[in-house]
Amino acid sequence: MAFADVNGVSMYYEVHGEGTPVVFAHGSGGNHISWWQQIPYFSEFYKCVIFDHRTFGRTPDEAVPKGRTAFADDLEGLLDHLAIDKAAIVAHSMGGRTAAVFSLRNPKRVTALVFSGTNGGSDNEESREVRKKHKASPPFLPEGAIKALSPDFSERFPERSLLYRQIMRMNPRHGPDFLAPRPNHNGSTDERFSELGIPTLFMVGQEDKLVHPKTIEIASSLIPHSEFVMVERSGHSIYYEQPEFFNELVHGFLKTNLPE
Repeated sequence: MAFADVNGVSMYYEVHGEGTPVVFAHGSGGNHISWWQQIPYFSEFYKCVIFDHRTFGRTPDEAVPKGRTAFADDLEGLLDHLAIDKAAIVAHSMGGRTAAVFSLRNPKRVTALVFSGTNGGSDNEESREVRKKHKASPPFLPEGAIKALSPDFSERFPERSLLYRQIMRMNPRHGPDFLAPRPNHNGSTDERFSELGIPTLFMVGQEDKLVHPKTIEIASSLIPHSEFVMVERSGHSIYYEQPEFFNELVHGFLKTNLPE
């Protein structure tokens, strides 16, 4: 465990294992601990980098906060600090924004991308309409359910559900507009990603209640070289609910697409 002085903040990170670098970027309900079911597996094959985004876990923001607008620059600074020239990025939900922006700014530094529960900015009118209807009529969740997990997960796995909540509670509170699109949003990323040709895997849980699965399927369809996987019996956080499936799927994708 360590801290790196990058981009105006003291950024918490950990490095596990040796080999080709793979960075794991957590979502808004997590922090570096979220990957506790991935690191023991992937560190057998890769140099795994986990970190806390600014305002999450053990990484603070600056006196004049930049919030998520600095996420991609923070990641660039962390990789520079670690002398990592190129890396694959496994990004969940909010972490997809970090991965997408960093990749578009630094395409030669990204060997492969995994987008879990996030469209990576790949969007069109159809997916925006799906998202609008989904927001207007949110799916029903039973009492005690965690939105980021499948509806019956808490009932089936009370211990792991408690841990999920505890990891979330380690983060400072964020305002409701923390992840709202910026006014100067530049539109869909699909054309740029199509041009760059970075190997990309999109996955989404069939029971995702936070992100409509159709929007992720559309995101992948807009990038011809990308792959798409719908995961049955999983909600938004596939990496947490089905770690064995997630790990094997991502490992297989990386083995196929990373340079020797």
